[in-house]
Formats: sequence, structure tokens, C-alpha cells
Amino acid sequence: VIRHRDVRASHYGVIDKFRLQVSEQSQRKALGRKEIIATLLPSAKEQQQKEEEEKRIKEHLTESVFFEQTLCQPENRTASSGPSLLTVFLGVVCIAALMLPTLGEVESLVPLYLHLSVNQKLVAAYVLG
Repeated sequence: VIRHRDVRASHYGVIDKFRLQVSEQSQRKALGRKEIIATLLPSAKEQQQKEEEEKRIKEHLTESVFFEQTLCQPENRTASSGPSLLTVFLGVVCIAALMLPTLGEVESLVPLYLHLSVNQKLVAAYVLG
């Protein structure tokens, strides 16, 4: 019994050779030998699934091209030249929050109610990133 233990799709079509030698148990001289060529093929079910997947991909591509041509016609609108005002404002607020002192800092000219916790600074850094 010969078993292929590493069955992967990347191994389909790879040709392997097996050599069988027949000899008597008491003698080392070979009575005969035979080379067997084996090719790993996908099962019928795997082949059918692969063909169906390729068919779905082709259908999806043709549909997306169709929708691109019909729905995405260029409209008469001006393209924005940069980030929105809200994005810029949010970025400035997050940078300012990161520059404020952390809770527990004693010597600071900033009022105590403007001292932020570590979690608040982490949120500002996350939003900024």
C-alpha cells in the first residue's frame, strides 16, 4: 500500500516514480523490478468545485464590469482637493489632547480639569492613527 500523505492542490499534476523490486528473502539478487509512474489528480468532487468557483468568479467579473459601465458613469461634480474640514479639526483636537498633561503630573501650568487619563490619550492616539 502506498499512500500520499501530503495532499495539496499545489501537488496536483506532479509525477512521482515508485520502484518495486522482487527478490527472494534469502538472496539479495533481484528477481525482477518495475517502475510505476503515479500522478496526483484532484478528486472528481474537488475538480467540480474548482470549475464552479471559476465559473462564479467569471460571472462576478462580468457583472462588475457591466455595473461599472452602466452605473459608474462620470458625473459632473468637482473632486475634493483634500481632506474634509471635519477630519482636519478632529486631527487637531487629537494632537492637542496628546499634548495635554496626564493625570498625576504635579507641576503643570494647565488647570487640573484639562489633565487627561492614559485611556483618554490612548483613544486620541487611536483616532489620530
